[in-house]
Amino acid sequence: MNRNYVFLLLLMACGGKEEGTELTITGKIKYPAPGIVEIRELRNDDKLAFRDTAHLRANGTFEKKIRVKEPGFYQLNILKRQYVNVILDKSNIEVLADGNDPMGRFEIKGSPDEELGIQVQKIIQSVQNAPEMQALEVEFQKAVQENNEEKIRAAQQRYLDMMKVAADQAAGLIKQQPPSLGLINILQNSGVLDRDQYLDTYAVVADKFRTEWPNHPYAKEFVQFVDKLKLTAIGQPAPEISLPNPDGKMISLSSFKGKYVLVDFWAKWCTPCRKENPNVVNAYHQFKDKGFDILGVSLDRTREDWMKAIQEDGLVWNHVSDLKYFDSQAARDYNITGIPFSILVDPAGIIVAKNLRGPALQKKLSEVLNKNL
Repeated sequence: MNRNYVFLLLLMACGGKEEGTELTITGKIKYPAPGIVEIRELRNDDKLAFRDTAHLRANGTFEKKIRVKEPGFYQLNILKRQYVNVILDKSNIEVLADGNDPMGRFEIKGSPDEELGIQVQKIIQSVQNAPEMQALEVEFQKAVQENNEEKIRAAQQRYLDMMKVAADQAAGLIKQQPPSLGLINILQNSGVLDRDQYLDTYAVVADKFRTEWPNHPYAKEFVQFVDKLKLTAIGQPAPEISLPNPDGKMISLSSFKGKYVLVDFWAKWCTPCRKENPNVVNAYHQFKDKGFDILGVSLDRTREDWMKAIQEDGLVWNHVSDLKYFDSQAARDYNITGIPFSILVDPAGIIVAKNLRGPALQKKLSEVLNKNL
């Protein structure tokens, strides 16, 4: 065989084009000191994560070229003083950081993922900072001082209505975006959109990932997450719950069939739960004789905390718990990552509403129970 031909084959086999995209991370540190910036990938699987370092120059700048095989979450450890999380895909980015305080501010430039998050945040803040919202806050505080329950509920409902306008705008923007880790970050970690009210938005994004990023580990995890959400969507049969009450007796959700049941996930340590409890107590006493009941599911860790909160808050309905925090079987079955969380189940065991808080709970119960009287 021709020697030059053999050499060409070897060159083709060993010198092929590298996978992924080469990009550059540059940075400027406000309070520089001798040291390095460590760059490491954060993964959700067992694959070896990327690690590299960049040396900080005397003027507080650094620069590093790296090759990214697929979009990923990365963390910059700046002088072992400050941690900055970034998403790397195909764009060069610039990091501006404090470098002197572990809680220091930082800014990321050039990242489409970061820009998307900022866009969504601006939509929400435009409503939160609107003059109408400031006036509503004054009105709400006045109602609280006067202990006027009717005005308090009215103000709460107006707040929810105003925030829904912002959430609708954010959902519209999100649906238009191509697959990105920024989308996953917004939908899973920011709390911008209620997962139940905007399940259609989650489903649209999941379908994009399913089609266009079928093998990406974070995309697969997100798709699985959304598929679980669908199992407890409004209109679906409520998954069975069978857990012990404080006396050790097993109580099942299915034993409440024939009634409307609020399944309320809460815990003593959950401040928003405790603040919502007076509203749940009022709803219970208002509707308990009209075919309504409550099953409280605690995510506490100790029986002592659980019992103390039940007594302090006057929660006189049925309660169950396996005292396993978010590892509770019920929490896993309902895909719960935060509380308070509640579902309203109809007499046939079908989920008819989720996360009814404040005046929304009384409004829904009045609607379904008065209709069935």
